[in-house]
Amino acid sequence: MDTNHSPICPLCLRPIPPEAPQSLHHLIPKLKGGKGGPTVLMHHICHREVHAALTETELARHFNTPEALRGHPRLARFAAWVAKRPPGFHSKSPGPRRKR
Repeated sequence: MDTNHSPICPLCLRPIPPEAPQSLHHLIPKLKGGKGGPTVLMHHICHREVHAALTETELARHFNTPEALRGHPRLARFAAWVAKRPPGFHSKSPGPRRKR
């Protein structure tokens, strides 16, 4: 597996190998006017954690850049934890979703 040319996940900063579950994250949620706006490719597990930690409104207002996402306390802890896993790591059990 060649991870030297794989895209880098903006949350955990690990390579995203082609076989890893991955998804596009709209930096501004589609429901908040981000349809057609900038997207970033993320590990699916990282993308799920972003949406479990933050509401659409929080994402649109305060967490609409990779730097802001990495600065969120829960996401920073998650990124530090998942960074110790191999790039293709995927967990089927998501953390609890935040109450809206």
